[in-house]
Amino acid sequence: MTSFAPDSIVLNRKLPLWYQVSQSLRASILGRSPRDPLRLPTEEQLAGHYGVSVLTMRQALKELEDEGLITRHRRRGTFIEPTAQRGAPVRLLGSVDAIVAQQSGMVTELLSHGGAEVPAEVAEYFPDLAEVAAYHRLRGDEKTGEPTNHARNYVRPELAASIDPEDLLRWPMTKVLRDVVGADIGRITDTVEARLADPETARLLAVPLLSPILHYTGVTYDSGGRPLDVAVIHYRGDRFSFTVTLDAH
Repeated sequence: MTSFAPDSIVLNRKLPLWYQVSQSLRASILGRSPRDPLRLPTEEQLAGHYGVSVLTMRQALKELEDEGLITRHRRRGTFIEPTAQRGAPVRLLGSVDAIVAQQSGMVTELLSHGGAEVPAEVAEYFPDLAEVAAYHRLRGDEKTGEPTNHARNYVRPELAASIDPEDLLRWPMTKVLRDVVGADIGRITDTVEARLADPETARLLAVPLLSPILHYTGVTYDSGGRPLDVAVIHYRGDRFSFTVTLDAH
């Protein structure tokens, strides 16, 4: 039986290895094609793929099992759970793969894309530009189709020239920039605040006007500190929560 092939990852030794591996594998699972196999490689094969110990790999798999993304069967192996609920709470611990995992695994509709004047809400990040490439997507639960968030990404035009809009139907912008475009991603900052749904958000997310939502702004910088992409996402407040874990070491 052919096994599912997860993406690779460059590990950051300052963060727990099991966490990075679990987030990378989570992103691969949620971004998989419907045609991909459901069976995962063995623990030993996965450990070799990620360059970690079997014990570390086992801890990463336990994290995904607890979330309900995989099931493990004695002697049969480990399998992706095709009916796993998407949009679960996400723990962010500082890795790019955590951001990718946060944004993965939803049914995505590309509402619009093209050049646009720099909006006032993100103008501080693009002081040298008069125009950016804008992408607007509506994302929903894979099982029910229920809308859960809508996202606007504002990307530097020179990077957008290498973006295939079809890739954004399967993968989050962070993954496209890093793995397809080859952008030099140095860091990402996240800001989440409570807001009330405006008329457009209420219509797109099918919630009452002035319902509570989570307003997320994510800024992706290159290693020199220059903003490459600004994501502005509105999440349904009844479907998402964000937990940030700080490593004391």
